Amino acid sequence: MGQPEPSAFQHIPVLLPAVLAALQPRPGACFIDATVGGAGHALAVLQAAQPGGRLLGIDADPAALTAAAARLGAAGLPAASFTLVHGHFAELAALARQHGFGAVDGILLDLGVSSYQLDTAARGFSFAADGPLDMRLDPGGGPTAADLVNQLDEQELADVIYRYGEERGSRRIARLIVERRRQAPITTTGELADLVQRAIGRGGRERIHPATRTFQALRIAVNQELAQLEAALPQAVALLRPGGRLAVISFHSLEDRIVKQFFRAESGYGAGEPQHPPRLTVLTRKPIVADAAECAANPRARSAKLRVAERRAAA
Repeated sequence: MGQPEPSAFQHIPVLLPAVLAALQPRPGACFIDATVGGAGHALAVLQAAQPGGRLLGIDADPAALTAAAARLGAAGLPAASFTLVHGHFAELAALARQHGFGAVDGILLDLGVSSYQLDTAARGFSFAADGPLDMRLDPGGGPTAADLVNQLDEQELADVIYRYGEERGSRRIARLIVERRRQAPITTTGELADLVQRAIGRGGRERIHPATRTFQALRIAVNQELAQLEAALPQAVALLRPGGRLAVISFHSLEDRIVKQFFRAESGYGAGEPQHPPRLTVLTRKPIVADAAECAANPRARSAKLRVAERRAAA
């Protein structure tokens, strides 16, 4: 698949004013955007950190990095002020060390999938248009959603759909998938969406398409999103200087629960005995959400939740 034109990679940054208020960029400050995407957040943060500010942008999707480089370059920012690298945020500490980012002033994790990724049928994230059943954030390697759908046994498939999609009809969906793939492999988003709808119906009064939870589950499994998040959070805290901020935007309850529980544990309020002195002060008792105006302008902001914490000084 070829790289998109930079203008094609559109991802409206959600909760941008709240992110800027959380990270408090100022001249000379140093930041990491661990999911840089099309650089919507990164551009605003880096501009506010001039002169002298630096930003490390990480993304698993080469198309995102191409777009981010074009966007930051077109803004007239000094070339030395930003470094863009291909990688996963579970590798945050190693990538930061490799590129000279030690104690930093702020780290952002925006866990959403970009509009470009969702709207490009060839990426296979959405059933809005038929495309190959791929769903990889990094198209260069790893199993696709088609691999999981056609290779997992019925119980494993049901478990994935239930665990990551919280889909109550997971067993019916898995059973129908296994029956169907005995005839021929399932290879497109349209095929899978039709099978899910046949398995569980149209969902009654629910507004979402009946396949939404199944597609979410497969995307999470393909990209190991929850494991990546669990690995990245402690690395992010270790990279922050005292007073540095960690901001995380999540888009579904599974991610938000991990962030909430991690912040509580690192602030000394988690269940069980703390493993070390509290390292964080939680700044958002409840997550920040988009207001009505932002939701109207960008419907994909409706499910966004921002949590923020600040690194404490060493005891």
